[in-house]
Parts: sequence; structure tokens; C-alpha cells
Amino acid sequence: MSSGPSTSGVGRVIAGRYLLLHRLGSGGMGHVWLAHDQRLACEVALKEIVFRDPAEADHEREARVARARAEARHAAGLRGHPHVVTVHDVLEHEGLPWIVMEYVAGAVDLRELVARRGPLAPAECARIGLAVLDALTAGHERGVLHRDVKPANILLAPDRSGAPYGRVLLTDYGISVRPDAGEPRYTLASALVGTAGYLAPERATGGPPTEAADLFSLGCTLYYGVEGCGPFERESQLAELTAVVAQEPRPPVRSGALESVVRALLVKDPARRMGAAEAEAALAAIVVPQPRAPGRVAADPASQPPWGMVPDAGPGFGPAPVPEGRSRPLPRAARAALAGGLGLVLALGGVWYATVGPSPAGGAADASPYGRGVGLARPLRDGDCVLADWPAGRFAGTPRLALDPSCRDAAPDGQVMGFVPAASAAEAREKGPGRCEELTRGLRERLADVRSVAVVPTDAGFEAAGRRAACLVLGAHGPVYGPLGGHREPGMVFTHTAAMQKRDCLDVRSPREVRLVPCGGRYDEQVLGFARLAEGVTPAQARARSNAACARDVPPRDYGFDPSVYESGSWTGQGAWKSGTHLVVCTVRKRNGGTMEGDEP
Repeated sequence: MSSGPSTSGVGRVIAGRYLLLHRLGSGGMGHVWLAHDQRLACEVALKEIVFRDPAEADHEREARVARARAEARHAAGLRGHPHVVTVHDVLEHEGLPWIVMEYVAGAVDLRELVARRGPLAPAECARIGLAVLDALTAGHERGVLHRDVKPANILLAPDRSGAPYGRVLLTDYGISVRPDAGEPRYTLASALVGTAGYLAPERATGGPPTEAADLFSLGCTLYYGVEGCGPFERESQLAELTAVVAQEPRPPVRSGALESVVRALLVKDPARRMGAAEAEAALAAIVVPQPRAPGRVAADPASQPPWGMVPDAGPGFGPAPVPEGRSRPLPRAARAALAGGLGLVLALGGVWYATVGPSPAGGAADASPYGRGVGLARPLRDGDCVLADWPAGRFAGTPRLALDPSCRDAAPDGQVMGFVPAASAAEAREKGPGRCEELTRGLRERLADVRSVAVVPTDAGFEAAGRRAACLVLGAHGPVYGPLGGHREPGMVFTHTAAMQKRDCLDVRSPREVRLVPCGGRYDEQVLGFARLAEGVTPAQARARSNAACARDVPPRDYGFDPSVYESGSWTGQGAWKSGTHLVVCTVRKRNGGTMEGDEP
């Protein structure tokens, strides 16, 4: 069987289902085809992973196929993210791997758009960058690095309103990796993973992939979008690599308000490079101009788009006991792995926002930026934990909010996870809920039972609130019991299972002391997802049945874990029974009770 690149494939049927219509493009990993799904009668994009070197096909085929599966799984983990091209499936046909992806009709990549129409205005480029950063952050939170952010991998397509470039999508996770999985260190330019002029200097010199490296590539991409060429563009790849490592980027001439952001992302020392949160705030300030404040990027008049557009007491949880018939004691670790389909469904709560009426006269609005009903004397800040007192039952009416400074002692109902800038209070009320839903989607998909909430300012309190709506993530049926997402720190002790997220790595000190630890070191278990037990099951019965439920609903083998080495584990919490959700946390662990040390798929 030939293992070289396909020269003609139109009319072929892949896996008895996908009819190849024509080739959309080719890259280092293979070809992308437009195909017709004969079963669902729709168009999809098929990525064909090819072997150009017969020797490689003979000696490395199995490893490449396994890698393709893992990479597709990483991208599929971001399914549903508004700024990531969806991966539907990965399959094998005649011994070669194929990845089935969303086909984005009418899309043009950023490289083509700039080539056709010239450099973008700074505000439009910032809008695109903000969307790509959101996609990257969602991947980073799942432990997945893109490693090839560049203009050709950013698609711009019509949105629902008809704006021709309103939809922004990051594509081609084909060389993405989990950083703790390890990868060869390359020294030859021809063997480097990524694109020469967009590689971070630490990657170009053989360093490991990191989140900061993806941000450097984003900075190069923003530079290209607003300047029309790459910051290290040279006559050859070797020259570009040399420039990335040893030279400063070309001085920008069109960047305007975007210049300081790009320069901060292109800092060669990754420890001094601008981080994701700071970049997000700076880009948002350019897209939606905000009042001038120290350290904030000011909007540039020329930066307009060219194309209009009731808490448990104590920890209250413990590991599930060994099922009957098991002859050995429960391993030391608490279960760990990730992503279960049920967990994804459970995470997708509805969207609610605090409705506010006209601002009262006088200075009352200044004392309460969100209105008297909400009752906060100061604007919400990133990471604030809140307690919510609902007047007519959970998510009914406008709750009175109070702050929980410790984010733990009072079992917080939720936490501020971001903001939506707005031009007016009316715009915040109109667009805040939907944008907060998008902003918090990645986090909500990793938690079992939460909702997105937008707290919007009154007209008179708009300035005091920072000209923005605050995006909360609240427990759908009870408290979240602690900090969420990036606000958690390694070593944090879980007080309840409700705060456990998919991909969390756990260090189990005792049945009542479970700590969050980095997945790059030693840990006992990893969270894979969630399972729901029947209504009639008691908490005591749950602890006996949850392992079996997790093995059925969130089997580790579905995530690439060898069943001869790994097994399902679970954790149960009292709050899940008080709230009536009956959710348990499903994990993966070693069968022999040993620790896991970056040896996951």
C-alpha cells in the first residue's frame, strides 16, 4: 500500500461515509478536503494525515497514528468553543488517520485577507486577537498548547448578522500537545515543530512548549495583521529563526494603540512576557475604548474597524470504598483524569443576569454600582467570591450579593471570572449575558453544575462599575465551595467535590484532605468527568456504587488509559445529595495504587 501523499482523491469515499469533493489545502501534516457526509447529508472538512517518507511509514506509522488520535482528542476537548473549529471524529481509512472537522463556509484565513485587502486597523486586529486569545486560554486551561499560532491558522467567516469577517476561529490543532506528555528536543530548523517566523525564541532554541510560547506566536500574528508582514520576516527560515532568537522585531509603523500590546507579547524572556489576563484586558480596551487609567492601553482614533461590523459544614466528602469482591485496600490516591460527556452536559447551565431599573436620584447609585437590590457598595473585581441571597428561590428575581473575602469560609455561591466592556449601561444589559456565557464557557464545561451570570450596572452606576458587566460563575443548585479556574493555586485543599474540575490532578493525603497539584509532577488521581446517580440512591449507597457508575459513564479507556494499568475512581459530596443533583466526580488512578507522573495519554 502506498504511504505517500495523495495526488488525486476527488470522488473517493472515506470510511464508507465521507465523499471527497475537492482539496481545500495542504500543510506539513497532510491535506484538508471538503467532503460530503453521506449519512448526515452535510459538508465537513477532512484532514488526511499523510506519510511522505516510506521509511517513516514503515517504522513510525503506529506512533503517528496514535499521535493523531491524541491530537484530535485534544482539539475535540474544545468542542463548542465559539472560537475553535470543531473536531467531530478521528478515524482510520486504509491504515491512515483522518480527522473529521467542522467545515466553515465562506471563511478566509487572516493571511489571505491581509494579502487581499492590506493591513487591518488596530481595533479590528485587537478584536481578532481577543477571540484567538480566548481560544488559546480555553486550551491552556485544559492543558493543551496549540504550538502553531499564525495568520494561516486563523479563519474569518460571516457571522449570523452577516458581517463578512465577524466570526473568528482558531484552527489546526494538528501539532498541539499536552506539555506534560513530553516531546523530542529538536535542534535542526527543518525538524522544529511550528512555523519559523512565529516560534517563540525559547522554542527555537529547543526549549519545551509552554503557554507563554503560544502568546509570543499570538503577538507575531497580531503584528502581521496590523503591519502586513511578520515581525521577523526574512529571506529564509534559518534567517527567521536567527532573528527570532537574536534580533528585535521590525519597528511597527501602523500598530497605533496595539503597539504596546504587541511589544509586550514579543518580549524574548518568557518570564517577562505579557500574560494572558493582562493581554485580554489590554486588547479589550482597544476594541471597546474605556476611561484612561494608569497602565491601560488607550484607544486610538485610527483604531476603528475598516469593515463595520445552604452550605455543608466541613469538607463533607470522601473517597468511594472498594467495591465488594475487591481483595485489596483502596489505593492512596483520589481519582484523576478528565472529560466526560455527561459532565459537559451538566456544565452547560443557563444564563441569568441581574436586572436593574432606573437609577435612583442622588448619590445612591455611586454607593451601589449595580443598584440597591444587588446591594454592593463597590464594583466587583476579578476573582471576587460572592454569596447570593435569592428573594424567591435560586435564580428567581434579583439576588442580594455579598462578598466572601476568604473565598472559602462562607462556602461561596460563585466567583467573578471576567468582565464584558460596554459603551453604555444599556449595551451592558443587552449584550452582557450572551458575552458572559461565551467568556465562561470553557470553565463551565469543566465543572459539574454551574451557570453563567452577568451582573450589569445601573445607568447612574455605569462609570463606578468600570463601564462593564461582571461575569459570575454560580453553582446551579448550591455553593461552589471555593475558588475556581485560574484563581486556584497549587496546594489548595478541596473543601467539597463541587469545586473539582475536569483535568484536575489530585494529591490525596487522607480521605478528608485532597489537594490540587500540578499535573506535571506526581499526583494520585486525575478528574475525568462526572456521573449522576439515581434519585433513590442514598449517600451511603453512593459511596459504594459511584466507582461502578464512573467506570460505566466515564471509562478511562475512552481517554486513552490502558485498562490493564488504570481504573476508575470516584469522589462523592454531601452537597450533591442536599441539592438533589446526585453528582459524583469520576477520576482515573493506577490499579496498583501508585502515583501518576505525566504518564497519561
